Amino acid sequence: MIGPRSSGVLLHPTSLPGGRLGPEAYAFTDWLAASGQTWWQVLPLGPPDDHGSPYRSASAFACWDGLLADPEAPVSGSEIDRFAARHAFWAQDWSDLAGQVRFEREWLALRAYAARRGVRILGDLPIYVAPGSVDHVAHPELFQEGEVAGVPPDEWSDTGQLWGNPLYDWAALRATGYRWWVERFRRTFELFDAARVDHFRGFVSYWAVPADAHVALDGRWRRGPGRELFDAVSAELGALPLVAEDLGVITPAVDRLRDELGLPGMAVMHFLLTGMHDPLAVPELRVAYTGTHDNDTSRGWWSHQHEAVRAFARDVAARAGIGEEDPAWLLTELALRSPAALAIVPAQDLLSLGSEARMNTPGRESGNWRWRLEPGQLDAALAARLRRSAQASGRAA
Repeated sequence: MIGPRSSGVLLHPTSLPGGRLGPEAYAFTDWLAASGQTWWQVLPLGPPDDHGSPYRSASAFACWDGLLADPEAPVSGSEIDRFAARHAFWAQDWSDLAGQVRFEREWLALRAYAARRGVRILGDLPIYVAPGSVDHVAHPELFQEGEVAGVPPDEWSDTGQLWGNPLYDWAALRATGYRWWVERFRRTFELFDAARVDHFRGFVSYWAVPADAHVALDGRWRRGPGRELFDAVSAELGALPLVAEDLGVITPAVDRLRDELGLPGMAVMHFLLTGMHDPLAVPELRVAYTGTHDNDTSRGWWSHQHEAVRAFARDVAARAGIGEEDPAWLLTELALRSPAALAIVPAQDLLSLGSEARMNTPGRESGNWRWRLEPGQLDAALAARLRRSAQASGRAA
């Protein structure tokens, strides 16, 4: 999936200065190319919820017309008909197909431009759908009743996270040959060159919480579909260019499924360094991150760490010949110098921004998904600096 040793930047389109797929998106693509980057990672493109979360979208298939640069562009009836025919599995459940036609125009034009500049798009596939989403309403037979999604206590919460998403009825999905999932992956690969599968461990076993519970502590583990699902999808779609988000409570069975499928997992500098694990010793089949959209920025993370963690990070960096004083760039250099085939750095870390620029705090309902670049913030000097680092680590495009 990853190809030659490479790197990229995590920046959702809503974080562009205009928050849309307009000139700023093309300018960012140019900036990535100038920086020697191969990948632009985005978050899910579906319509976000009332709090701005793209992980609780009204549709697992539709894209958000709020990203459009020209939401009033004319659309003919024949264009809508052709779109509906190409997306027959889900289009009948979505009312505003004109917006989807406009999105397809703008997104495919941007992707084609990015491809010409040597930039590929890494998307994000949430495992669950939102309660009350069109998917939940249109296919109630594919979901359980009485229990909802969450995770047990983890590094983000002592009582776990109660997500509240409907859980799949995997037996019902199996009876259909996993058709819903086949079509969802098909749609994913129409939009992206590759995709990160969110909460990959949920395909092995998932945390089911009683629907009337107030905290996720009351949940229990249930068995997921495992490899059978991915085999069904790949039998129809071919090789699956995916990254497994394998963070959280990971078991040998999760590692085994990831490795059997040949998928790269994730190596996050924040977690490795907190656990005193050497980021320069991660396997090649990994995607190295400083932090993700759910983490604090690296500067914010550093400010809350014990001196022992900071000293460990400096020692590892010194062994690699990294003399960086700025904590965000120290972690950036560690991610780039790691053996991982791909390294991704959030734009906030390249700008060495503090916690005020954090994208999301899991468990906090409001105040997330709001950070935006200021015009000109990603300038030529920063592009040159990132290109030098990419070249030094053998990742420059």
